[in-house]
Order: sequence, then structure tokens, then C-alpha cells
Amino acid sequence: MTPINNCITNKDTKTNPIWLMRQAGRYLPEFREIRKNNKDFIKLCLSENLSSEITLQPIKRFGFDAAIIFSDILMLPYGLGQNIVFEKNFGPKLSDLNLDIIKNINESDFTYKLNSVYKSISITSKSEILKNRDLIGFIGAPWTTLVYMINKMSPKKNLSKIFFNNDLFINKMLNIIEKFLKIHIKNQVEAGANVIQIFDSWAGLLEKKIPEFIYIPTLNIVEYTKKLGVPVICFPRGIKDYKNFCDIVKPDMISIDHEVDPKKIVNDIDIPVQGGLDPKILLSDKDNIKKQTEKYLNIFKDHPYVFNLGHGILPETKLDMVQELIHIVRNFK
Repeated sequence: MTPINNCITNKDTKTNPIWLMRQAGRYLPEFREIRKNNKDFIKLCLSENLSSEITLQPIKRFGFDAAIIFSDILMLPYGLGQNIVFEKNFGPKLSDLNLDIIKNINESDFTYKLNSVYKSISITSKSEILKNRDLIGFIGAPWTTLVYMINKMSPKKNLSKIFFNNDLFINKMLNIIEKFLKIHIKNQVEAGANVIQIFDSWAGLLEKKIPEFIYIPTLNIVEYTKKLGVPVICFPRGIKDYKNFCDIVKPDMISIDHEVDPKKIVNDIDIPVQGGLDPKILLSDKDNIKKQTEKYLNIFKDHPYVFNLGHGILPETKLDMVQELIHIVRNFK
């Protein structure tokens, strides 16, 4: 059984599998080399051979226990007709939301537009290097996807909260998004993904109506994915109450951010846990990396645990610090 599936299914506490969010990315020189000649990020995600090559780069270099397909949560709005451009030092810019276009898109149109993503998963899943490793497919949670589609950029840059009060519109959009997220998951699983992670990057934006806009839509996705026979990891970044989230949404594993107290998590939550280490720790020295990494490993020593970060690895992270992190996790007793 593959490492993450073993942790989830058998509640194994003897080993701590390790992979890192954004492990296929800008901190790798081999990724930067490809990116130099491929400026359009969306086109790069839709190049099945390059996407597969990028996905496998960190496995070849570091031997992580899982690969996560090189793609983006914004593939969903792209599949629904929104144009997306990634600007340097800014991030994504989405075109206006056009409901007339969206309501005329059917499953085959959507699948055709994202077919290269599924081809990349299929190519990657057949790689010999992934033998006895997990291949993670992923989506943005309904709420986070909605925020990007309406805000048309990362909330880090600017956020208009006017739409937060339009319940009718939010619910209508969440229903549409949920429908196509299910299609996107099904296609990824059929292509060869054996774990699905749901990234709710902007769960922390909501202070009211959390059950209505976060819990229930995500629960619907989790239940659907479980019926496909693959485990689901949820990462509701910034959520105030992880226990309540787990009790209602019932993911197979919960991924925690670096702002939550891991001791509270281990006391409150029965299901397997992933992540938690602040990515900035990897920018410090080896002694501090060892101290902070072992803090998490000790807290979760008797709990099924996959080692990961509390968010994506930072582009300025040095390769030897990643190697050091892996060495610490692999040799922890």
C-alpha cells in the first residue's frame, strides 16, 4: 500500500510519510529552467509532457513519498470560460465572470478544455519512479474557487467583500462550482490520481455563514470523492475551528496550517493529520529546522501523521535545507 493511503487506511504511526505543498516549483533549478522558456503559466499546466516532467522533478531529486500533479486550482474557472493570466510579482488575473457562458458549458466541453491535465496525470501515474508512491490530484474548495472567480485576483492583493452579502448569488455559484469540481475530481481519479487534496486557501476570510458556504459545499465534495474509492485530504487554511470542520466535513485526513497549535489538534482530532510546519522555518538554520521539525514529529508520535508544511514551500528555500528536513523526518525515532 502506498504511504499516504497506508497512513489513512491503517492509521499507521510507525512511519511519517513526507511530501511538501508546492514541492514542484520555483525553488528547484530544473523547474526554473523549464519556466524560462514557458512564460505562460496556464499553457505550462496544459502541456501534459512538461506538467508530468515537473511533477516528477522533486521525486527524482528528493524521493518524496508522494507526487502532486503540477496544475493549479484555477483550472476550474479556466474550464468554465474565464481567461487567466499570471503576472510576475502580482499573481493571477481573471477576466470578468460571464454566467451566460458558464450556463452553456456541459461536462464534455469542460473535460475537453482540461483534457491535458488528465493526460498529464495518466502519463505520470505510469512512471516507474512512482511505484509505491502516491499521486495526488487536487482542486480548490468551492468557497476558495468562488472567491477567485468573483474577486478576479488573489485576495492578498485586493478583496471586495460586497458579494459576501449576496446569499442568492453565492449559493447559485457554489452549486455550479460544485458540479464541475466533481467532474474534475472524477477525471483526475480515472486518470490515475489515488489521493485527492482539497485546498481551501481562503477559508479564513469568512467570519459568518461558515457552515453554509464552507462546510456543506466541501462535505458534498468529500462524500462524492469517497464514493470514487480514493481518500480525501482537506486543507481549510485559516479556519478557526479545525475540530468542528472535521466533525462536519469528515475528510480522511486534515492538513493544518502553521498558525494552529498542533497540541490542540492532536487532542481534539481523531483522524490522520498532515502538515503544520511554517515554511519560513526552512529559511533558517539547520539547528532550528531540526528543533521545529522534531516538535511536530514528537507531538504526533502516536498519531497517524504525514509530514508537510503549513503552506507551500517558499521559492527562496535552499535545496540543502529541504534535504536536511527529509533527513530529520526519515531518521526520527
